[in-house]
Amino acid sequence: MRTRADGTTEIGVGLISVGWMGQLHSRAYANLKYAYPDLGLAPRLVHAADPAPARTDEAVRVLGYERASADYHDVLNDPDVDVVSICAPNFLHSEIGIAAARAGKHFWIEKPVGRGEHETRAVADAAKEAGVVTSIGFNYRHAPAIEYLRELVAEGRLGRITNVRGQMFADYSADPRGALSWRFVRGLAGNGVLGDLMGHLVDLVQYTLGPIGEVSAVTSTVYAERPELPMGTGTHFALIENGDMKPVENEDYAGMLVRVADGAPAAHAVGTLEASRVSVGPRASYGIEVYGTGGSAHWDFERMNELHLSGGLGAENQGYTRVMARPGMGDFNRFQPGAGTSMGYDDLKVIEAKKFLQAVLGREAINSNIQDALSAAQVVSAAERSAETRTWQSSTPVEGTTAAGA
Repeated sequence: MRTRADGTTEIGVGLISVGWMGQLHSRAYANLKYAYPDLGLAPRLVHAADPAPARTDEAVRVLGYERASADYHDVLNDPDVDVVSICAPNFLHSEIGIAAARAGKHFWIEKPVGRGEHETRAVADAAKEAGVVTSIGFNYRHAPAIEYLRELVAEGRLGRITNVRGQMFADYSADPRGALSWRFVRGLAGNGVLGDLMGHLVDLVQYTLGPIGEVSAVTSTVYAERPELPMGTGTHFALIENGDMKPVENEDYAGMLVRVADGAPAAHAVGTLEASRVSVGPRASYGIEVYGTGGSAHWDFERMNELHLSGGLGAENQGYTRVMARPGMGDFNRFQPGAGTSMGYDDLKVIEAKKFLQAVLGREAINSNIQDALSAAQVVSAAERSAETRTWQSSTPVEGTTAAGA
């Protein structure tokens, strides 16, 4: 990092994997100057890595990186790189995260950080030992409506929180012709929808209500086989006709009963959380409903810029009111001037990039961090144990998270 003549701080950025998410991270860094011109930050896209030549070419020609390599170690060894975005497939996350920490690079990594709690803890330990700043791709928590919901709970405006209901329902694998990508292979992905979607939902609950202390879970694999997709080709949205069928090795659906831990803003609240990658109907219905003695609220990513809010008993117009995201909710005003003009998914990543780089510079540390990832992984692992044993399982709150009340 260096200070430019105009007083802005230049931060050298490295990228590992130039797929859709890597492109999104790159755009987020580039758009910081438009959304947050007062931050005094100047991300410099320095070095990208991807084993596919077409993607390394794209990194330089389209995204604007100064250079690109096939080996991610070249990014980690580049002295001009201060921070690294890790956007590789899940099964490489822990390997690259540990390597980034040992190289002394602050890193922004997509979730799940590891194939389960064990790998996630190894990354957390490496980051702690190296003293590097971390940020996790829990993008839904940055929606202005979610930030506002967190405030409502913290200020007691919904009364005592009694229960929560959440869902992460997607249809990206609803078609049985959907390709058997690495996401369905346990050795590559670890668990299935538990790590892919339920981890996001666990983070939403913990960010708004507090740490989850106990879980009871059930899982199901709806499609036992899928047509094989050669590694490195297509995406998990690809459909294959008359392909060679191979077994699906992890779950398509997961459901959990949960209890919020002692000491949280919503201590002892109970609820149900569900995640599915094979739902027919919902496209990306990722949402949370919070119920309290003084009111309730619900939010769905398919209507990201809305929060449905109910007042308490005796309100003149008791029932739900649609509240549009507006200036004063999270960072909404950085992107749009007034309610009704919507933010998009990419904007959530710009907020995530801002929080990450602020923490790197030693400013306000409100970014999701590796301890948040470990906490979510711990809950997911407890759910796996519960589904296997048909018993309740506990999850001990993790220190150093940004969970509500932490």
